[in-house]
Amino acid sequence: QVQLVESGGGSVQAEGSLRLSCAASAYTVSSTCMAWFRQTPGKEREGVAAISRGVLTYYADSVKGRFAIAQDNAKNTLYLQMNSLKPEDTAMYYCAAGVGCTSASWTFRFKYNYWGRGTQVTVSS
Repeated sequence: QVQLVESGGGSVQAEGSLRLSCAASAYTVSSTCMAWFRQTPGKEREGVAAISRGVLTYYADSVKGRFAIAQDNAKNTLYLQMNSLKPEDTAMYYCAAGVGCTSASWTFRFKYNYWGRGTQVTVSS
C-alpha cells in the first residue's frame, strides 16, 4: 500500500525558513512525478512545486526563487525547502505522487494518484 507521509511543518515568522519532508513507502519517488500542493480554507488546492523523474523542476510563480524542491532517492523522500517565507504562504501542504508531469500539466490535481495527509505551515508577520 502506497503511503506518503509529510513532516516538517510548523509556525515561523516572516522571512524565516522551513524544510518539509515527504517519506514514501511502496513507491519509488525517482521514477515518477512528485509534487507539493497547498491549500487554505475556502480555496482550491494549488500546485507549489514539482519534480519529474528527479531531474526537471517546476514552480508556481509565487514561490520561484524562494522555494526549492528536491528528492533523495536513497531515502525515497521528497523535500521542499522554503526560504523567505511570507504570511501568504500559510497553508496545509500536501505531498503528491503521479505517473508523469510536464510544465503544462504539473499543476493539475488529477495527474496525481497518491496524496499525503498534509502538514500545516503557519507564517506570522
